[in-house]
Amino acid sequence: MQAPMFLLEARSIVKSFGPTRVLRGVNFLVAPGEVHALLGGNGAGKSTLLKIVTGDLSHDAGNLVFAGHDMASPAGAEARAGRIAAVHQELALLPHLSVAENVALPLCKRGLALFRPAEARRFAVDALSLIDPAFAAEAVDRKVAELTLHEGQLVEIARAIGSGAQLLLLDEPTANLTAPEAERLFTILRRLVSERPIAAVFVSHRMQEIRQIADVCTILRDGITSADRVPVHDLTDVEIIERMGQQSAASALGPMPHPSPSTAVLLRRSFGTFHLSGPATEIELPPGRILGLAGGPTGPSRLIDALIGEAKKPIWKLCRNGQSVAPPNPHAAAASGIGYVSGDRVNKGIIAALPIIDNVMAARRIVERRIWVGWGEPAEADRLLDTLNITNGRLWALPATMSGGTQQKLLIARWLALKPQLLVLEEPTRGVDIGTKREIYTLIRTMAGLGSAIVWWSTEHAELISLCELVIAFDVQGEPTGALAAAELSDERLAAATGMAA
Repeated sequence: MQAPMFLLEARSIVKSFGPTRVLRGVNFLVAPGEVHALLGGNGAGKSTLLKIVTGDLSHDAGNLVFAGHDMASPAGAEARAGRIAAVHQELALLPHLSVAENVALPLCKRGLALFRPAEARRFAVDALSLIDPAFAAEAVDRKVAELTLHEGQLVEIARAIGSGAQLLLLDEPTANLTAPEAERLFTILRRLVSERPIAAVFVSHRMQEIRQIADVCTILRDGITSADRVPVHDLTDVEIIERMGQQSAASALGPMPHPSPSTAVLLRRSFGTFHLSGPATEIELPPGRILGLAGGPTGPSRLIDALIGEAKKPIWKLCRNGQSVAPPNPHAAAASGIGYVSGDRVNKGIIAALPIIDNVMAARRIVERRIWVGWGEPAEADRLLDTLNITNGRLWALPATMSGGTQQKLLIARWLALKPQLLVLEEPTRGVDIGTKREIYTLIRTMAGLGSAIVWWSTEHAELISLCELVIAFDVQGEPTGALAAAELSDERLAAATGMAA
C-alpha cells in the first residue's frame, strides 16, 4: 500500500459551541518530514482545531484523516491513539517522579500494571537518546522538579517519540526559553523531522521563530483558512499579518504620551516616587514611568516576587518617599497600591471556576476586604469589559468561554479602575496575537498616563524597545547586567546583555 501524501488531513472542518461557529470549513494538511506553522489571531480557531486533532473535541462536520485512516472509524481512532502528542507551555509532567518514570508512563496503560524500574529506565534512556544522548545519560535519574523548563520540554518530546508519536503539536514552546535553549530545541526538531517519518506543528506569535523553524504555514482567520500550506519564505511579515486579519503591533506604537509638567508634579505629590534598589542597581520610578525587565525568567522573577510580596528573602528593595515598601504577602501588596498581572493566566491569573464578574472584581474585593458582589459591581464590570473591547463573554459566563488573549485582557481589567500606584506586569502579552497586543499596549500606556508606575517583564525585545523608558537587563543566571536608557535600546544590545534573542 502506498504511503499517504499527508500524515494529517483536516478538510472542511466545522465546529460550533452553541450559536457560535468557531470553525467554518477549515483545511489543515500536514505532511511527514516538515515543521508546519499554524498561525492566527486569538479567537481564530487554532486551539479548537488542535483539540479536534488530538480527540479532545469532536467536530460537527468535515473529514479528519490521520495516517490514511478516517478518524471517525475504529481503525482511525486506534491509529491516532498514542501517535499524536501535544507539548504545551504548561508541562504535563509529574515533578515528584524521576525523568525515567515520567518518560516510561506510557508503559503503564492499565490499572494494576506492574512497574518495572529497570525496564522503565532502559525505555527512558532509549527515548531520550533519540533527542540527545548526552542529556539522556545526565538526566534520566533526576527528579523532574530539578529540570529547567527547556529540559522538561525535551522530556515530553522524548516520551512522545519513544511511545510512537508521529505528529507533535507544539504550542508556544519557546515562550520562556533563552536564545540558546530555543536554538537547541529548533535543532532537535529539524533533526527529528528529517530523520524520522514524523511532522511537527508549531504554534507561535513570533515572526522570527516562525521563519527560523517552519517550512510551510497555515493561517486561520475568523474560523476559515486564509493561507493553506504556503511556504513561509513566500510570505512577508506584512502579508502574514494581513492574512490573519490584523495590523502590525508596531503600527499602534506612536510616541509615548507623558503627563504635562504641571500634571507630573501633581502625580508625584499624590503618588510619590518609588526607588528600586538591588544588586549593583539603583532605579528611580516616578509616576508614569515604564520600566522594562529583559531576560529571564530567573532574574525578573526575583525582582517581581520582591515587589508583590512573594519573596521569602528579597534581594530587591522598594522605597517610596523615603519609606521602605516591603509587602509581606500579595494581599498586603494589593492593599498598598501594588497591582500584579501574571503571564501565567492558567495557574496564577484566571479563576476558572468563577464567572467573569468575579474575575474582573477580584482585585477590588481584595483591596476593599470584601467577598460579596456590591450593588454597583455589575455596571462597573460591564464598563470595564466595554473599555477593553471584550464582547465574547459577559458577566455571568465562565472565563473558559473566552480566548486566551481575551482572558489576559480580563486580568488587566482588574486593575484598570483601581489606578494602582505601581503595576507589575509579568509577560502580559505572552501567547496573544498582534491585535490583542496592540490593545494591551494602549491600555498600559493609558494607565501610565494616569500616574501608575509600570514594571514590565517581556521576552520580546521589540516591546521593550517601543514602550519602555528604561530597561534592566538580566543574564541567563539571573544577574543584572545593566540598565539601558531608551536611546540605548536595540535588539542587538538586549540580546548581548541577556543571552536571549526575541
